[in-house]
Formats: sequence, structure tokens, C-alpha cells
Amino acid sequence: MEYNDLIELLNAENKDERLNALSEIKKKIDKGEIDAPPKTDNVNNHIHTTYSFSPYSPTKAIYMAYMNGLITAGIMDHDSMGGAKEFIEAGKIFDIATTVGIETRVDASKTRLYIKGRRINNPDQDSAIYVALHGVPHQNIDMVNNYFAPFRKHRNIRNIKMCENISEIMKPHGIILNFERDVLPLSQYHDSGSVTERHVLFALAKLLCGKYKTPKDILNFFKNDMKINISEKIEKLVIDCNPKYYLYDILGILKSDFVEKFYVDAYNECPNIEDYIKIAKASGAISAYPYLGDIGESVTGDKKAQKFEDDYIDLLFEELKSLGVNAITYMPTRNTKSQLERLIGLCEKNNFYQISGEDINSPRQSFICEALENPMFKHLIKSTWALIGHEQSATADENNSMFSEKTIKLYPDIKDRVEYFYNLAVKK
Repeated sequence: MEYNDLIELLNAENKDERLNALSEIKKKIDKGEIDAPPKTDNVNNHIHTTYSFSPYSPTKAIYMAYMNGLITAGIMDHDSMGGAKEFIEAGKIFDIATTVGIETRVDASKTRLYIKGRRINNPDQDSAIYVALHGVPHQNIDMVNNYFAPFRKHRNIRNIKMCENISEIMKPHGIILNFERDVLPLSQYHDSGSVTERHVLFALAKLLCGKYKTPKDILNFFKNDMKINISEKIEKLVIDCNPKYYLYDILGILKSDFVEKFYVDAYNECPNIEDYIKIAKASGAISAYPYLGDIGESVTGDKKAQKFEDDYIDLLFEELKSLGVNAITYMPTRNTKSQLERLIGLCEKNNFYQISGEDINSPRQSFICEALENPMFKHLIKSTWALIGHEQSATADENNSMFSEKTIKLYPDIKDRVEYFYNLAVKK
């Protein structure tokens, strides 16, 4: 089969078909029919797949990671670990080290972090904050995924309400957004994937592009009819009308300035933060708070200027520590140097493990974080290998684990374990 046909199959409906296509591509690389990318030290622990929202299946995400030179890759889907096992298997085919986790929102309304009107790290809601579980041991993937099943169901109830709100807003323009018809088919919900706000917005983008046929028409609609502010940078991208990116660029406009018009607060789909800590401990995963930081100009173009946790970050870290959170995760390209210097200092002061990850959910985003070449962030490469070491050490299946049960018992604390296993992971 031709190389381009195999690439198309990496996003096929059937998982086995996706993995078989990846195996065929690997054979072509091994035979020298396809050039292998140069090896680098690049890592990324925060790649979304079609099991939340992304142009990449778990298999294609590994292909993209490999072809872009990543030496490790981490899956991080919203409320779902449905793609984790495929991601691990794809990583083995391409000999790329993997780590698996999940991103979710939790209810922080009973903590000192919650003050009405103050956003923590969620642009859309006061009481809900984003958190992550990293390094989930492989025998506990199903346990974590099943834990979040009722929250995925509750999320869809809210998704339906948001579609109804959008339809009410768009009715004068002849647009009706139906969840079952327009949104659900875009997801992997049938295979324990989640349906996110981005699915809703992508479905709306498709309907709008079906009605407003040219970039000029749709930009006029946004500006004149919807009174949406569009940056010069994003407007130029839309006018360029690259078919690979066009719908995602329209989604970006909607994400930055339209969500507040239809958003419904998330409650039932958010476990409280104490239960999140419990599932992290029960599964052997590393609990992490994703730092957002005050935003000036959004790197991805889908977030407006907004204040978040910078003014009270000392209180934030104090509360996270008392709750039992293990780590802080952040994206070096998202924040200013002064923000990151302060953040790293506070992580060290509070003994928080540091995890990097460039959030990948759009084809415009690069898998490579060039900032990691800066000596200021070299520790994030080390911490990624330590994270992989932890995940492997805590995986019970002897065929998949590089460490003995006896060794694991010597280091029951996650922080001790990830540091100890760094050298062992690198040696492997």
C-alpha cells in the first residue's frame, strides 16, 4: 500500500486498522523507503487525541510525535482514558516511550481557592478548575476510565443544553445545532471517549462554513452579526483559507469570544477535588495542577486576555499542597519568562514535582516545544523520563514493567519513586 494511503488509515474508524497501518509505515522506515526523522531530546506529555478533541487518533498521535522527532509522548484526554491502551501499543510499534494520563475539571467550591468572580485556571467558570492525572499504571487504566464514565454522561446532558442555547442564538441566522446529529458523531463517545466544548464548537463551525461559503462572508458574519472581536493574526489565517486548518481557525474564533454567550456551568460532571485526590492515590497516578497564568496575547489564538491565578499563587500552592496534589504541570511556550521563573521557584519551594506538556488539540500546533532547548527548562526533560519510570515501575504486568515489585516497595512515595527511577528509565 502507498505511504499516503497508510497515513490516511491512521485515523481509520477501526483501532486494529489504525495500528496495522502504523506497523506497515514502520516497516517502510526500517527498509529505508521512508526517511526516519532525526533523533532529538524533545518530549511532550500533553497530547490530546480523538478520544477528547483532536485531529489525531491515538495511533496517528504517535506517528506525528515520532515524525516530529519526539523521543517520548504522553496522551492526555479530557475525562477519558479510552485511547490510552492504543497509544501505548502504537508507542511500542514505533519504539517511542509513552506515558498516559487524563485531564478533567474538579469542583473547588469548598476550598479556599474559590472566591466568586475569580477565575483559577478555567477561562469559563469560577468554581471548576482543571487538574490532571499523570503516569497512570497500566493495570489501572480501566479503573480510572470507568470512574469517569458517569461524569462523561453528565457532561453530555450539559452539552445538549449548550447546543440548545446556541440554536436559540443562531435561530435568526437559520442555524440549528443538534447534539445527536451534529456533535456526537464527531466524537469517540461510543468507545468511552468524551464530548467537549470543542466538539460543540467544531460542529457549529461546520454548519457556519456550510452557510457562509467564503472567508469574507464568515468574517463579516462574525464581526457584524455576532459582534465578535477577531485579532488581525487570526483574520489573516482565515483569509488564507488553508483547508487543513480552516475549520480549526473558525473554531478558534468561536472559542475565544463566543463561549460565554452559551456556556452552562459544569457541576455534576465535576468530581470534587478531594475525590480526585483519592482516585489519584488509589490508581497510583500523579495528581497535577495545570498552571495557566494571566494571559496577555494567547499563544494558540483561542483565549482572550484574562487574569487567572498569578495574584494569589502563594495561596494556591499552599492549598494544593494541603489537599495532597503532587505536581504542577505547565507549558513553557504559554507564559512569559518572569511568570515561569516565579512558577519554578514556587514549585521548588513547595516541593512540587514539575511536568511539562504542550497542549496539542489542533493541526496548527507544533509537537515540538523549542523552549525545552533553553537550559532553564532542561529539568523538564529529566522529569519526563522520571514520570515514565514511575509509570513503568508501578505497572504490575511483569512483561510491561522494567522494575521488580520488591524495588517498588522500597519507594512507596511517588516523589521518591520518580526521582529514583529517572536513571533507570534513561538507561532502559
